[in-house]
Amino acid sequence: MSRAVLQPFEVYQKARVQFVQTVAELAKRPQNIEALQSAGVMSLLRPLLLDCVPSIQQSAALALGRLAKHSEDLAEAVVSNEILPQLVSSLGEQNRFYKKAAAFVLRCVAKHSSTLAMAVVNSGALEALVQCLEEFDPSVKEAAASALRYIAKHTADLAQAVVDAGAVPLLVLCIQEPETTLKRVSAGALSEICKHSAELAQNVVDAGAAPFLSALIPHHDAELKRSVCFCLANIAKHTIDLAEAIVDVDIFPKILYRLKDTDPGVRKAAATCIREIARQSQDLAKMICSAGAVVSIVDYINEAKGDARLPGIMTLGFIGAFDEALAMGIIAAKGIAPLKDALIKEPDQSVKSASAWSLGMIGGHSADHSRAMAEADVPSHLLAVYKFPESSEDLKKKSSQALKSILQMCTYLPALEPLISEAPPDILQYVLHQFQKTLPTDNAAKKQFVLSEGLKKIQEIKANPGSKLRQYIDEINSYYPPEIIQYYSAGYEQQLLKKLDDYNAD
Repeated sequence: MSRAVLQPFEVYQKARVQFVQTVAELAKRPQNIEALQSAGVMSLLRPLLLDCVPSIQQSAALALGRLAKHSEDLAEAVVSNEILPQLVSSLGEQNRFYKKAAAFVLRCVAKHSSTLAMAVVNSGALEALVQCLEEFDPSVKEAAASALRYIAKHTADLAQAVVDAGAVPLLVLCIQEPETTLKRVSAGALSEICKHSAELAQNVVDAGAAPFLSALIPHHDAELKRSVCFCLANIAKHTIDLAEAIVDVDIFPKILYRLKDTDPGVRKAAATCIREIARQSQDLAKMICSAGAVVSIVDYINEAKGDARLPGIMTLGFIGAFDEALAMGIIAAKGIAPLKDALIKEPDQSVKSASAWSLGMIGGHSADHSRAMAEADVPSHLLAVYKFPESSEDLKKKSSQALKSILQMCTYLPALEPLISEAPPDILQYVLHQFQKTLPTDNAAKKQFVLSEGLKKIQEIKANPGSKLRQYIDEINSYYPPEIIQYYSAGYEQQLLKKLDDYNAD
């Protein structure tokens, strides 16, 4: 064949190579995306996926992936241009470089929404991606696992489709591979599957994932440790049986060491896993305490800031809610101080709400528990949060419930007296109820109530006749001689002055 005939073909091939490589490079930068879209780049790249030159196919797929990654609109354009069936049909035939690029496109489309992820599933991609998990090349497995992860994350139905395609046993094999990046992505994919339902989590457990995940808890890679801890949490959160299955693979005490990890994300993930186990049953809460978790969690809350404190705070609340011995263990481990600190200082209202809830769970068991709260001045801070105008409705509700729970058990009256002047009527009746119950049997407290002007304060309260508040005030008054009550009653000073005037007139 003459040179004159070959030259146009060579020029055409070079132009195609230059075009797809340039587009792929331009697609890296967000500022170029709109111009590329306006130029009709999708329709130009689509035929190049079937090019006879493999490197052109790969570059075209890479460019499409970068475009789809940028926005949901561009991902929808990939779907509407019927590019997915071409990618899927080529996944089983092309070389490993193309398979990686094609899986990348599928991932970037699926990540945006459940609708787009379903479009990927409907294109027949799952079977092709699962086949890629059996490839020899670890980077192909990684690309396929990442695409499956983004499909499974949206809904239980999509996760079930991934399970039905046979992905779980192969993902479990992938977390046993030596490549850290493959372990990371595979653990993340299993985590996304587990999070939706107990049935999906059970599939992962039945595939034997738990022991291998447990073995990776002490790994040196921070991102992998985060994925592993979140995956274990997503298994444990559904049922007692699944939580016990996680405990049975010996995650304690090694997961407690992750609460001291150098990476904040790992610390939070470990605390989340412990929380999901602790909430399931009293026996599991006791087991966690026996492993030394309470002290570790208290230290974690002291050291963490912001919403990273949330899983630790809730763990103490779940443990403390089960029985008074566990709650007293939290008090003994100095758990009240960090919970109070979070209630007062954290700007995030969800963290404040969790702190209030946990304090109520711990402090509402008995007089001893509530006294520990009272001595730490927790009731006054709960009241302040409850009354604060900018507190959310949920925060007010949690603070009110916690305050009432603690007050119903509190017999340490010195801590309750400051609340008489500050509490609104719905809280005040709980405060006065404790005085009404305690004063008749404690003469010293009865005297102190007068000396501290508590008796005077309750005479100033405007309570509706027949209300609980009025009933408690009247009963407290009945414990004292009428002269004392009269002395502190409104208008008594004027009565004395009138008597003085009458006396002087005489």
